[in-house]
Amino acid sequence: MENTNKTVQQPVDTTNSKKVPFAVVEAYKTIRTNLSFSLPQDGCRSFVISSSVPGEGKSTTAVNMAVAFSQLGKKVLLIDADLRRPSIHKKLKLVNTKGLCSVLSGIASIDECIQHSNKFLDVLTSGPLPSNPIELIESVALTELLSSLQEYYDYIIFDSTPINIVSDAISLAPKTDGLVLLVLEGTTRRDDVHHALSACKFANINILGAVINCVDPKNSRKYSYRKYKYGGYRYAYKYQYKY
Repeated sequence: MENTNKTVQQPVDTTNSKKVPFAVVEAYKTIRTNLSFSLPQDGCRSFVISSSVPGEGKSTTAVNMAVAFSQLGKKVLLIDADLRRPSIHKKLKLVNTKGLCSVLSGIASIDECIQHSNKFLDVLTSGPLPSNPIELIESVALTELLSSLQEYYDYIIFDSTPINIVSDAISLAPKTDGLVLLVLEGTTRRDDVHHALSACKFANINILGAVINCVDPKNSRKYSYRKYKYGGYRYAYKYQYKY
């Protein structure tokens, strides 16, 4: 696969910025290391980053994890698979006139849509929002696209929708090596996490771990990673969100 787009703009490398606390820098490296052990050791590794509900920092984490893996000198592709409220292009200040939706709809080729952030990091934004996002996520076209991309990249990271809002992430994750769940410290409800894990278990999704986001800054581990062990839960869940 030949990438033809010009570099648009470097992402904000929060893992190296002097403005970012040392604990955060080290925590991203720790997450990267732990994921490396959780993922297959051979071939391309792909995974989805999601959350139980909106506002837990999944997209920001996806960007910074893509940067962190690219710092290893590995070829990384970050894909914005949130086809309802995409934000990767805004965070990286990239154009979004065409992207994943364009490729899956047959409007543009993958080479026309991939944008280069740096030598090792490429980005595939969402493109124009479709009227049928879940159909595109579940399509054969996405499966074939992922298969072709795996021949070129060492890591493919998907930013997807919140699990408890729509089923996109649940449909996407089984096509990859697993899912990383974002949890917002002091905000995410226990029932929200239980509901998300239950949905993942039902879909036979490999939970790679959880990132606990926005822990008290006085704690040296502002971001942390945990391997989730799922047990049976009974709960009542009600949540309304126009997504």
